[in-house]
Amino acid sequence: MKLEPNNAIAVAMSGGVDSSTVAAILREQGQSIVGLTMQLWNQRRLPVLLGDGPAIGRCCSLDDVYDARRVAEHLCFPYYVINFERQFEDTVVRPFVNDYLAGRTPIPCSRCNTDVKFEELLRTARQIGAERLATGHYARIRHNPETNRYELFTARDAAKDQSYFLFGLTQEQMASTDFPLGELTKSEVREIARRAKLPVAEKPESQEICFVPNGDYAAFIEAYVQEQGSDLAESDGEIVTTTGELIGRHSGLHHYTVGQRRGLGLAAGRPLYVVSLDTARNRLVVGDDAELARDTCEVGDVNWISFEKPDGPIEARVKIRHRHEPEDAVVEAMDASAARVRFREPQRAVAPGQAAVFYSGDLVLGGGWIL
Repeated sequence: MKLEPNNAIAVAMSGGVDSSTVAAILREQGQSIVGLTMQLWNQRRLPVLLGDGPAIGRCCSLDDVYDARRVAEHLCFPYYVINFERQFEDTVVRPFVNDYLAGRTPIPCSRCNTDVKFEELLRTARQIGAERLATGHYARIRHNPETNRYELFTARDAAKDQSYFLFGLTQEQMASTDFPLGELTKSEVREIARRAKLPVAEKPESQEICFVPNGDYAAFIEAYVQEQGSDLAESDGEIVTTTGELIGRHSGLHHYTVGQRRGLGLAAGRPLYVVSLDTARNRLVVGDDAELARDTCEVGDVNWISFEKPDGPIEARVKIRHRHEPEDAVVEAMDASAARVRFREPQRAVAPGQAAVFYSGDLVLGGGWIL
């Protein structure tokens, strides 16, 4: 299939109300569009995790593909499902497993955005004749004529903002991408969907990672490693305090993340939290809440968006988790792909593997992965 060169736009369709509303908005504007859904993961893979059947409430399921096709038929535009399972496993699933086994807490949605949605899908869109890609993300892209760079901003609806997951976008990707929902609130999106009589107008949002049934990361990792013909090395090990006192045993470091309190299986008479994961000695290090505080962290694989690289230290507000309120910090580039973040006030549970995203007001300066 090849579209006529008529400024067509490809719409990344997840089967949910957001991407479906994007299609409705563009159709109402008279745009020529084509719907593309990414087949990312075989939901029947790893049958030991399925229980009574594939879990519901996750994006990219077979039901979502069906819903996206219904929307395309309702709005009368061509629609195709593109198989990206190999790319998704190579760039998202396998790094997710490896990160957990290395004591980090990964964010697969960020890697999927950068390496699959805005890389592979944009390439596919161009191959079929679409010049641009539109998605249902809540964020905003603008071109700055003074710097001749594309800039990323938070969404108007702060409760739905997804800029934290988009820090990896390149200038080339942003130049060809549209976020039609960036200036809308979620309630406004629902109302547009209702007016357009979309069959998914009242569909609830997906909450889980698409390839992890019921949010059980540890069970997924164990099943995936076994499927790959391997075993988890040194699964169980010691639980020690920050002073080295042995107080228990853990069932595998992949069950834990920095800041975790529940599920430690300890009766210490006081609240204890995961402070760090010592993968070299297969030890889980726990301590008091105060021991979670850090005022400095280093960040790798940094992507600067608003400029090539700052010449010196910059003032920024830094977010270290999706639901974390950005905090004042000084960010200093160590080289082209690394930076050091010094918080004005110590931050709780700075977890390796999470993203640190740098903001100036509603402008995203850049971001990277906490080391």
